Amino acid sequence: MSRLDSMLRRLTAQRDGLNWAAAQIETLSGEVLDMGLGNGRTYDHLREVLPGRRIWVMDRVLQCHPSCTPPEADFLMGEAEPMLERLASQGAPIVLAHYDFGMGIKAEDVAEAARLSPLIARVMMPGGLIISGQPLLGFAEIKGPDSIPPERYLFYRT
Repeated sequence: MSRLDSMLRRLTAQRDGLNWAAAQIETLSGEVLDMGLGNGRTYDHLREVLPGRRIWVMDRVLQCHPSCTPPEADFLMGEAEPMLERLASQGAPIVLAHYDFGMGIKAEDVAEAARLSPLIARVMMPGGLIISGQPLLGFAEIKGPDSIPPERYLFYRT
């Protein structure tokens, strides 16, 4: 499979997973966390499908498209560990998290996700959902939407 086809499959799975998760948390209160702002496409989509929800965004640097810049108060810039610690200390009630950190080197990305898993657990509300492109540890894996092939995107309940 070409890298272009692989990227298209990943983005389609990401969109379908986010739409599915937004419907799952419709009746739950809580905030959203997007880990890995990048260009801002996912954040922009989350704003659209979850209007009225506070969406925290974290990344090492702010380099997104200008139309996708989160409010300053909701953007956590820096390394993930201290930013997750900050959210945990503030008691942010995260009901939905999207994990999209990574450099594209599978072994390193998996190791980072494993290292961050306990910190992610500290910010999540019981019964919350996590959608991730990398395997996370310590969460109950659940089946996502039927349109997403197994292992393409991972879904967890806290």
